[in-house]
Amino acid sequence: RRIADFQEVLGEPTVALAKLRDLCFSGIPFDGGLRCLCWKILLNYLPLEKALWSSLLKKQRDLYSQFLKEMIIQPGIAKANLGVSREDVTLEDHPLNPNPDSRWNTYFKDNEVLLQIDKDVRRLYPDMAFFQRPTDYPCLLILDPQNEFETLRRRVEQTTLKSQTVARNRSGVTNVSSPLKTPPNSLSEYEVLPNGCEAHWEVVERILFIYAKLNPGIAYVQGMNEIVGPLYYTFATDPNSEWKEHAEADTFFCFTNLMAEIRDNFIKSLDDSQCGITYKMEKVYSTLKEKDVELYLKLQEQNIKPQFFAFRWLTLLLSQEFLLPDVIRIWDSLFADDKRFDFLLLVCCAMLTLIRDQLLEGDFTLNMRLLQDYPISDVHLILKKAKELQDSK
Repeated sequence: RRIADFQEVLGEPTVALAKLRDLCFSGIPFDGGLRCLCWKILLNYLPLEKALWSSLLKKQRDLYSQFLKEMIIQPGIAKANLGVSREDVTLEDHPLNPNPDSRWNTYFKDNEVLLQIDKDVRRLYPDMAFFQRPTDYPCLLILDPQNEFETLRRRVEQTTLKSQTVARNRSGVTNVSSPLKTPPNSLSEYEVLPNGCEAHWEVVERILFIYAKLNPGIAYVQGMNEIVGPLYYTFATDPNSEWKEHAEADTFFCFTNLMAEIRDNFIKSLDDSQCGITYKMEKVYSTLKEKDVELYLKLQEQNIKPQFFAFRWLTLLLSQEFLLPDVIRIWDSLFADDKRFDFLLLVCCAMLTLIRDQLLEGDFTLNMRLLQDYPISDVHLILKKAKELQDSK
């Protein structure tokens, strides 16, 4: 019945957004690629008029191919069969040219960003094999054996730059990676795929690299990999192979639209402004104070500040607190929220109130452990509680 409800709304020439949001809020069935389609509409990638879909998708996917040519293929020109080596990248330019406009200068700066992205994407969801597996649709534009273009993975392997890992963690105790996710010790633990194949994590790496190049104001901040991961996974497992083939381009544009809404969380200079992360973390506490003053006072008394745990919850849309299928279910509700992520604050409050008894009994150390490695795994219970909090306003 639920699938029929979705098909009815999506079958109209113009999708009724309010109805669609309503349905998606309670969870989207995976069947028939419904989730992929709904997310694309909720993230403003696809317009509500169905007649425009095919021309828009073609235009965006062509644009993405253009980005690949300009930002990945050209800077690393390595057409061995044409006798062009990387040293010829810029004829009159040279690697020691101090000019900020030097293409070499850009190449080295990009490499620093690339090394940070590479480190993060290789450890995406280590408890799942998916990201290490080869994709059915490798990027033929880059892997074309005729041209031997340099892939980003090769670029990382070949670069001898030791980029300093930028400490981007903010707010003291905040740790962006969850204790649940221990990365493998070394890159050598990963199987190297044969030529002509590429792993799903390499696709995610490309998406993030192009995003960083097109958005130099924010570039890449650790944690963005955790936002792309569930989006890409959802699109790359779409049962509709026609859409699945374009998972990379579609993920890129949906990620870009999603980041346009949440990017302020990643910009340190905005932390204390009304759109910054500090304001949102305080909002979690002020909402908790309204709903459960006893618990609020207990956390205050123990000096447990919201940035110790809510920073990661809010910035990464809870993608580090739960297993991937559960994160995807939570995102159905978040993307369907017409107030755009107000519901996320209520989900965080629900998470606190559902472990209130343990928090009221625990000391600082115990409570910090609970909040940084959240114990309840039934997300339906959490979403139900968040909905109750919303209805009780």
